[in-house]
Amino acid sequence: MVRADAAVNIKVLQNATAAHFGFRPTYRRVWMAKQKAVAVIYGDWDESYNELPRWVLGVQLTMPGTVVVLRTCPVRVGGQVDDSQVFFHRLFWTFPPCIQAFRHCKPLVSIDGTHLYGKYGGTLLVAIAQDGNSNILPVAFALVEGENAESWSFFFSHLSEHVTPQPGLLVISDRHNGIKAALEAPDGGWLPPAAYRAFCIRHVAANFALTFKGKDARRLLVNAAYAKTEVEFDYWFDILRSENPAMCEWANRIEYSLWTQHCDEGRRFGHMTTNISECVNSILKGVRNLPVCSLVKATYGRLAELFVRKGREAEAQMGTGQQFSQYLVKCIEANLRTARHFTVTVYDRDNSEYTVAETTPTGSFSLGTYRVSLGSKTCDCGYFQALHFPCPHALACCAYSRLTSQPYVHEVYRFSSVFGVYQMGFAPPISEDFWPPYAGPTVIPDPSMRRAREGRPRSTRIRTNMDEADPNRPKRCGLCRQPGHTRRSCPQVAGPSGTAGNQ
Repeated sequence: MVRADAAVNIKVLQNATAAHFGFRPTYRRVWMAKQKAVAVIYGDWDESYNELPRWVLGVQLTMPGTVVVLRTCPVRVGGQVDDSQVFFHRLFWTFPPCIQAFRHCKPLVSIDGTHLYGKYGGTLLVAIAQDGNSNILPVAFALVEGENAESWSFFFSHLSEHVTPQPGLLVISDRHNGIKAALEAPDGGWLPPAAYRAFCIRHVAANFALTFKGKDARRLLVNAAYAKTEVEFDYWFDILRSENPAMCEWANRIEYSLWTQHCDEGRRFGHMTTNISECVNSILKGVRNLPVCSLVKATYGRLAELFVRKGREAEAQMGTGQQFSQYLVKCIEANLRTARHFTVTVYDRDNSEYTVAETTPTGSFSLGTYRVSLGSKTCDCGYFQALHFPCPHALACCAYSRLTSQPYVHEVYRFSSVFGVYQMGFAPPISEDFWPPYAGPTVIPDPSMRRAREGRPRSTRIRTNMDEADPNRPKRCGLCRQPGHTRRSCPQVAGPSGTAGNQ
């Protein structure tokens, strides 16, 4: 079971042991047995650190152009430096297909850190990108001692050097002080206009809810953040002010360009949260429970599988002759299906400037008048400049002037760009027997990162409003995490006769 899923729940293993052998071991015994099983399958926890330098040589031989930066610390014995050993400190790595893919993705990255759950602690930092078809892919990784200014600076410096050298990049993250210090460093290269920062609105709303209780107030703040025009933002902000002026004072302490959509100058592409970072767990499921060398090997295998699968999908859709991604086609079709009536008036044909009067299908009720400039790709509704493809009003202007909408779509949504993301694949890994030998000092884990020797690791996560369960989410079993049944009726609980769960 551990070989199939290294993240398998301890209680599932308890129940499986009880069903198979007829006795139920304690939680602690099963947890310790699982750690030993992981070591047998994926390698010894301590030896795994010393395998990293040779993996670096092997992966660079397999995929020339792979970037791996290994940082170590000296080992001191009796006040003297031991030249035969070094402590593992930090590791950054990325692969050539990821570097190539980001050139065709949206000019933004979502970053996040997640704790390791093995014998030794640490944090896995990941930078996530998204293509024009709403597919997510990790583009860079780092193993560090924790989330602090130094570790984030290490990650950002190599990220900008090797993966994201494009100017004007947007970084979406939470409000962690370590991220703030790394991005605001004068010599870090992440200050405007080279790069910009934006906050995840879910984290902002969670911080807001710590001071102001009630879901309605939090909803008003989120609605104001998602507003695509200043008029819409003022509408929601005025309601918030009427509820409690202190709420607006709290929000005004944060620069508007960091958390509102109408002030981001279109850099977010509609991304208001770091949800794409959370979704990457489906790609890297279970790797946080593995020894470090198995962890970094898993990123190569999982990404290779992802690129093959998404590349086939892109190739199949490319054969249909489509010019735009499926995501964009669905959005435009939804805009064309809107049951509204548009009256277009041309004001400047040379500069493609129009006004669009929107009414109900019967024409009995006006829904507003909007100025549209196809030349500058803007509309008063805010969707055109925020999402970088024509809104319903812009499509009405194109139809009125017998123009195709293709020139007004950002190139990231073109199928040539989506296909380019997965055009470069991963090479089959070379057998470890043919990896170059490593002749440097032995890399050993830092003893200070060792978890408590007895018992399972205790969670240090500070729970916030984001951890509240979604009432619309389907119920899942607390043991096997599958929908359709509860813990009491879980098949994992039942014994061989199917009645163990009722005894």
